[in-house]
Amino acid sequence: MTKTNKSTPAAIEEVRLLTEEEILKMGEADYMNPAQMAFFKAKLQALEKELLKNAGETTEHLRETVLVPDPADRATIEEEHALELRTRDRERKLLKKVQQSIVAIDNNEYGWCEETGEPIGIPRLIARPTATLSLEAQQRRELKQKLYGD
Repeated sequence: MTKTNKSTPAAIEEVRLLTEEEILKMGEADYMNPAQMAFFKAKLQALEKELLKNAGETTEHLRETVLVPDPADRATIEEEHALELRTRDRERKLLKKVQQSIVAIDNNEYGWCEETGEPIGIPRLIARPTATLSLEAQQRRELKQKLYGD
């Protein structure tokens, strides 16, 4: 299947947002129509907003330095900060993928496998809106990484 959707980004903004159930009920001919693009753009923008909010909260939390005389308590606080920073680092990487997916929607390239050009699939995109590979292509990539390393 090839990319046949010719909707414009402006058309995406004007469409009523559908629910997951409505999106899943649509047929293959409706794949990545303006309503679906609007649904995923809204979902990605909400995720982007949440990730940015979390990053701001972490910054504020780390600024609130508490001086604790007990070494065990101090170690616990430092470990909590390290865990929070690792979590934010993962979210930073996810934020980059979210922003790339939003750009792909704006460029009318979202929803198509980077490797094969085939549809990624609505259920996969609902589960992982930042997916850039179809399930089969992702499985091949993971198997290749497992066998040959990366």
